[in-house]
Amino acid sequence: MTQAVKNVGIILKPRAVHDFLTILPNLTEWLKRRKVEVFFPVEETERLHKIYQTTKLKFNIIPKVDMHTQCDLLITLGGDGTLIGVARTSKKASPPIFGINMGNLGFITEFSKHEFHDDLAQVLKGKYTIHNVPLYKAEIIENEKTVRSGYFINDAVISKSGISRMFTVALETEDENIYNLAGDGLIVSSPIGSTAYSLAAGGPIVHPRVKGIILNPICPHALTHRPLVLPENETIYIKLPKGESELFLTLDGQEAITVLKNQRVKISKPSRKHVSLIINENKEYFRTLKDKFRHGRR
Repeated sequence: MTQAVKNVGIILKPRAVHDFLTILPNLTEWLKRRKVEVFFPVEETERLHKIYQTTKLKFNIIPKVDMHTQCDLLITLGGDGTLIGVARTSKKASPPIFGINMGNLGFITEFSKHEFHDDLAQVLKGKYTIHNVPLYKAEIIENEKTVRSGYFINDAVISKSGISRMFTVALETEDENIYNLAGDGLIVSSPIGSTAYSLAAGGPIVHPRVKGIILNPICPHALTHRPLVLPENETIYIKLPKGESELFLTLDGQEAITVLKNQRVKISKPSRKHVSLIINENKEYFRTLKDKFRHGRR
């Protein structure tokens, strides 16, 4: 990229105040010295007054939905969940996202809160590389019509609410039955989400540049129901057999949708729906696996 950044939107980790008392004023002042306009969602006005401890805020306050159209760059301050929350609402013309991790180095948030200024300075000059991460679409189908839909980056999870108990669903592609699954649930995971819930449930680690989608049963009743990796362009249908009551579809752990017994779930990857994440050139994928999971260490 070569276009300089003039307008920057900042998205904060939900509810936190103390974590931002130092880093946020320093960051906004740093941006203003570089003649960059700073934008915050109007929904954050009350929290910003607590952080800046003033009744007069010296930056732009706009509706959150307009952050995608009025900014050249979005900065997230939080963790992977904060970045995912922004990415799931991205539009076709949304700006790239610069993720700053407020805790330990994350998988999707590429930059540490302790050392991001040099990288951000280069980004403001238009010198950066992006990774286009696909968004997957989940639709609730009833009588062959979509009654509700949403997007996910990491995973879509089918489960029961309340007390954990076994249930049955049928998994199908456009052309054939995959298998009928009896168990505690099902995780449909993207490659970038393979190190999240799916990994905890015994799924494989899949490199984020692999073009595939993972079906991972949660505590399957039959030992023959193992995780599967399918092509990313495969459309997957999840149906409730007769006798099953409602289930729940959870997208990235942030949105829950009730699935009734006369409905089915369709999961697909739209050809042009993605989010652009700015890459940390100094961050290595397998090094991150070693640091977070001690993966591959003896």
